[in-house]
This record gives sequence, structure tokens and C-alpha cells, in this order.
Amino acid sequence: MPEKRIATGIAGLDDILSGGLPAEHLYLVEGDPGTGKTTLALQFLMQGVDAGESCLYITLSESKAELLLAAQSHGWNIDNLEIFELLPDERSLRPEGQYTVFHPSEVELADTTKAVLEQVEKLKPKRVVIDSLSELRMLAQDPLRYRRQILAFKQFFAGSCCTVLLLDDRTSTDRDLQLQSIAHGVLSMQNLAREYGIKRRRMEVIKLRGSSFREGFHDYSIRKGGLEIYPRLIAAEHHPGFRHEKLLSGVAEIDALWGGGVDRGTSTLIMGPAGCGKSTIAAGYAIAAAKRGEHAIIYLFDEGVNTMLARLAGLGMDADEQIKTGRLVLEQIDPAELSPGEFVARIRQRAKDGKTRVIIIDSLNGFLNAMPGEQFLAIQLHELLTYLNQLGMATFMVLAQHGLIGRDMQSVVDVSYLADSVLLLRYFEADGEVKQAMSVLKKRSGGHERSIRELKLNDGIKVGRPLLEFRGVLSGIPERDQEREPATAKTRNGRKR
Repeated sequence: MPEKRIATGIAGLDDILSGGLPAEHLYLVEGDPGTGKTTLALQFLMQGVDAGESCLYITLSESKAELLLAAQSHGWNIDNLEIFELLPDERSLRPEGQYTVFHPSEVELADTTKAVLEQVEKLKPKRVVIDSLSELRMLAQDPLRYRRQILAFKQFFAGSCCTVLLLDDRTSTDRDLQLQSIAHGVLSMQNLAREYGIKRRRMEVIKLRGSSFREGFHDYSIRKGGLEIYPRLIAAEHHPGFRHEKLLSGVAEIDALWGGGVDRGTSTLIMGPAGCGKSTIAAGYAIAAAKRGEHAIIYLFDEGVNTMLARLAGLGMDADEQIKTGRLVLEQIDPAELSPGEFVARIRQRAKDGKTRVIIIDSLNGFLNAMPGEQFLAIQLHELLTYLNQLGMATFMVLAQHGLIGRDMQSVVDVSYLADSVLLLRYFEADGEVKQAMSVLKKRSGGHERSIRELKLNDGIKVGRPLLEFRGVLSGIPERDQEREPATAKTRNGRKR
């Protein structure tokens, strides 16, 4: 018989826990101050109240007024939630109120334990939160006594048919592995400081005895309304399938470079130096999709929405009409205010709406800045691209390379092996001008043209004929091949150029 699970009130956490917490067990929620433990606990209890259950919040540190203030900041009404304060009495702080025969901690721990048990027996709640264990740890003083006290709580609650969350702010110097061994499950919440921007918050289910759960770290944020947890994407869990077809750019010459177009269910990397037309070509695919009646979204990390719209309009690529219809969406992303997990969650939400067919990330450089370390980008991208491919999305990623011209072009990170197709753009010098060239370097899903063509961005996107008269175009400083130079290019007014 499958074990009964109860919802936590946080959709992302229930997803990680394969449906929720196994009922009638004791769980440890640990995390440094500011990680959102109290918020999680309140959401857990409010879920129980909404289900008609009796719920109890036992606070050993914060006052009831502080909890009410925290709830109000999220717009919650917790009038139906039982809150039991166990704060030090004012008289116990006076010198004449101190115990003399027994050590104060012995009496205080016994009184605290008795008060907790009496309250639980009185209300018979289905859900209980005890906040926080650091107070009990200080009262017990001795580690053995503290462990025995937690074991006593576990045995008591085992016969009470209730689910218990123990909150621990990890103020002790050592990680309490003994406490983790006692609990049926352990949730760890972390703050990761960044040199600029908001903190990155992530959580991990360290243990869930006898139950399945999604392992690894999961990003989350604290918003008005509670915690939003973004489960780590596992592409292998999704196999919906799709119809294979070509995706056209609206420019016949670009489609010819791809051997008829980019295939749906593939990812395309458009790379090159700054200003060479990467974003324009990517936006062209989104506009073309919107004109066909499909939905497309462009995530802008580097450029403002108004700036991009003005630039596209200057090239004769007016996107206003498609935006008004809702088929084209431009969303500006601030990497300093966003975790990678939240960004992936946004893309997943778009991909699951059943309408969006084209997704553009402009650029990967901005996505990289949202990551705590470059080494994680490839893993995150691999899962995301595989997932989008399985849904039949056409994904375009823009990558700006360092340098403008010459042989020293470098990428901040090499992700070309992750993409199914790669389009390379370059500047090159010819006839006293700086020109642009483009070529398809890779296409896993079929054949493609291997020539290098000139790219012009004036009145829209113009792609010229293959640059047969040059050698070394991609180096930036090509040489003319006199033997292959077209006759029309060799002479001008009857004179050799």
C-alpha cells in the first residue's frame, strides 16, 4: 500500500518530494537565518488549515506578534492557525527569579517539554511546527541530553498521528548529523552570497527515508506570497514527442545555408563578435514565426526592449504588430536579480503553454553572468536544450565572442558542442571596408551549405553570393584568389581592380 503523502503548500517542493511529505513523521528543516524556514513552515501549516486540519505553530524564539507581522508581509491571514508562545517569562529574567538548588536549564527544559506536550495533547493537531531547535539545544546544554530529548519528541509524536517540522537555524558551530539521523527526512536551505546582485537561494532534500525524491540542489526565491521553488530540470523525465518540420527565417538565402531551414526540435547557436548581426538574425526567426501565426519569445539579457525594437524598425523589421497580437514577446532579464533555476522555470512555463514554438536566449553571456560558476553552465544548458528539443521547440542562443577582427576571437565559454547547429558570423576587411560574413559550421540533423556568404544589414537582412574570390575570410583579413575572382569583380570601367 503506497504511503500517504500530504501537500506542503509549495508546488515546487511537492514536485521535488514526488507529491509531498509522507504523513505522520518528524522532519528537520535546517538553514541559516534568512533562508525562509519560517515562511516554509507557515505555508505548510496554512495548507493544512485550508484542508480543514488542526495545525499548531510552537515558537520558542519569535513572538506571536512577529509571526503575525511576517504573515502580513506576504498578505496571509493566519487567524485560524494556533500559535503557542514559549518565550522566557519576564520574571525569570530577574535575579530573584533564578533557581538556586537546580541548574536553571534543567528546570526550564523540563517545563518547556511539558508545555509542548500538553498543548499537543489538548489540540490534537495534524500538523505541528517547532521553531526553533536552537533554543532546546541551549536549554539541554549537553549533546546527549539534547539527543534524548529529540528522541522523546519523536516517540511522542509517533503516537499522535501528526506530521512535525523541526526548524533549526544551525547556530551551533558543528553540523548536527545526529539530529539528521533521527529525523525521517531532512530539508536543507542555503544562502549563497554573490559579489553583486541578490543572494542566490537553493535547497536540497538530504534525506527522505523510504521514499523517492528529486536529488540535487534546487533554486528558490522568497516573494510576496511565499516561497517559489524551482525543481531541477531532468530532461529524461519528459518525452512528449513532436512533428518534424523545417523552420524558415523569412530570408531565402539563410534558409538555403541551412539546407532548407532549421529543424524543429533542435537548438541553434549563433556566435560572433559584438555588433555583427547575431541578435538581428535570431529576432528574424521570431518575427517570421509570429507572422506564420506561431508564438515566439525573446529573452533579452544584454539589450533593452525599446532599444531592440528601435533597431529592428530601423532595419525594416517592424515587430510592433506581432507584439500587439501577443504572438511575439520580448522579456528583459536582469541576471543580477535572477537565479538560473528561476530562469529555467520561466522557459519551462512558456514551453508548456502549448503555443510557444520559438525560444531565443540573447545572450548566453548574460545567462553565464547569472550562474555562480562557469563550470555549471554546460550542465544546466544540456538539460534545458534536451528538454526543449523533446517538446519540439526551436531554440536559438546568441553568444558574443571577445574581439572584433583577426584570429584572436575567443568565446567566454565553449558550448558549441551542446548545440545541434552552429552559425558563425565574422567581420572581414575588403576594399577598404569592414564587411560581415556568415557560414554554417554544423548541423546535426542534415546537410547544409558549406560556403561563406557576405551579410549586409541595411534595409533588412541581405545575404550575398558565396565569397569565392577570397581566402581566409573567417580570419578577418582575407586574401584575394585571382583565379577564382569573378570577371565582373576583376574589372571596373575596363581596368583591372
